Amino acid sequence: MNMSPGIAVSEPRWVRYTLIALACAFLAMVLVLPLAVVVGQAFAKGFAPWWAALQQAETLAALRLTLLAAAIAVPANLVFGVCAAWAVAKFEFKGKQLLISLIDLPFAVSPVIAGLIYVLIFGAHGWFGPTLAEHNLKVIFAVPGIVLATLFVTFPFVARELIPVMQEQGTDEEEVAATLGASGFQTFWRVTLPNIKWALIYGVILCNARAMGEFGAVSVVSGHIRGLTNTLPLHVEILYNEYNFVAAFACASILMLLALATLLLKSIVEARAAAALRAATLNPEATA
Repeated sequence: MNMSPGIAVSEPRWVRYTLIALACAFLAMVLVLPLAVVVGQAFAKGFAPWWAALQQAETLAALRLTLLAAAIAVPANLVFGVCAAWAVAKFEFKGKQLLISLIDLPFAVSPVIAGLIYVLIFGAHGWFGPTLAEHNLKVIFAVPGIVLATLFVTFPFVARELIPVMQEQGTDEEEVAATLGASGFQTFWRVTLPNIKWALIYGVILCNARAMGEFGAVSVVSGHIRGLTNTLPLHVEILYNEYNFVAAFACASILMLLALATLLLKSIVEARAAAALRAATLNPEATA
């Protein structure tokens, strides 16, 4: 049951304040305190050691690989997500529920299992390992394996954001555009895309955040080769295990900054989407 802002809740004031206090305490313990510890440990010995840790060749290589994997995985998942969501929301076909289940599969499968699957397929003793070796191609313990693992764990995000939006909108506008002679590309560009742009941007942001922070699947297929196949999360683990705490927390602080930037961008997109929805509700003719 929805309540308008002018209707007061029936619970006593102390109940509300208690719930708010518990929520704030939980967030402070689970979210704020760990972030504060990361920042504190990163700058425990001052700015110079923090900056020096980030200037190391292995750190820069790990950062480049992290950004490269995300730069490949996110656009690929964007294309797949739009196509899959369009097929699921706009058409009826045999195997539709199977497609939806496959889209949700990475949510249910452990990332470590996903990495092992690629090792069994492309590893030296895997299905295609000998063939790849004959052609001097390397997937496991190389950049292609890291990209494939990142693709696997991130591909549901865009599709899962778009499917409910497209299902709610239905097919009426696309059918009208087709009746007026619009081609498939024109229909998508002028009708479908404007209706899904905020959900699409939101899905891309979530996909990018997961791609940059992925650890489990990438850890299995990377081989942990310093300067070559270590992403930034893997590099943090290695530094921490070597008791190089300043460098480990310095790299972790970069991941934290990337996460906070993603959160800020997510908040901006949500605010813009809410504003666009209010504008469409108040003045539907202007958005027609």
